[in-house]
Amino acid sequence: MRSMTGYGKGEYHEEGIELVVEVRSVNNRYFDLAVKSPRVFLSCEERIRKAVREKISRGHLDVFVTYSDRRTREKSVYTDLEAARCYVEAAKALRKEFPSLHDDVSLSLLLRLPEVVRAEEAAGADEALVGALDAALEAALVSLSGMRAAEGERLKADLVSRVKTIAALRERIAVRAPSVAAEYAKRIAERVEEYVGGKVDETRILTETAIFADKCNIDEELTRLASHINEFYSIAESDEPVGRKLDFLIQEFNRECNTICSKSNDKEVTAAALEMKNEIEKVREQVQNLE
Repeated sequence: MRSMTGYGKGEYHEEGIELVVEVRSVNNRYFDLAVKSPRVFLSCEERIRKAVREKISRGHLDVFVTYSDRRTREKSVYTDLEAARCYVEAAKALRKEFPSLHDDVSLSLLLRLPEVVRAEEAAGADEALVGALDAALEAALVSLSGMRAAEGERLKADLVSRVKTIAALRERIAVRAPSVAAEYAKRIAERVEEYVGGKVDETRILTETAIFADKCNIDEELTRLASHINEFYSIAESDEPVGRKLDFLIQEFNRECNTICSKSNDKEVTAAALEMKNEIEKVREQVQNLE
């Protein structure tokens, strides 16, 4: 059982290459990945996606790649004309708003502005850089998986504790349920005798009680709920991603609990079922954090 929330960092420092990969993950119903890396690694994005997909099946992930290459390599200069144009337009707007200011926009100024001109490797990422990326990414994913697993164990302990509470409430309802019809029959008999006096028509009482017992019967719901609880324990021990399975299973928990509440005509059963519903909702919230 693993959480979808975590952070991992991997570093590579060899032969003039310093490369850092950071991976952050948060909850998401599906697998969603965003890669933020220098342009030199543009051709490696699918490689990164594949490596992440092999270890993570669910969640929103952000991968950040930063590097420094002190090796002697052929470089090219990239000019971002759109960025330069935006700076010039901004300067014109400021001059129009503040005409008294001195106009000192020059070519040398534009060359010094962030992101207008930057040096890049002419041939993109070579074998050494790609190898450094692979090594740092692998280390980051191992670190991320470790954090997600540790958080998953904490979530598992909390979920198991809550499901045990649900099981205890289910048992309390199961013990109470058989006496509900008998108490109803007794109340009916007492009321009939109170209003009409004399001999009570036992056949009519039995008929009314049978109808009531049939409407309020929750044996099937209790049986299915017991089965769902056992299934939860089984899934919780799986090494595979269990978030989707448990999400569906908890919906079944909730369905059985709602039916018990709707059929209940006894305050003790209703109180236990409402308490159970509260615990199920807490479990549902926690399950949303699982991969």
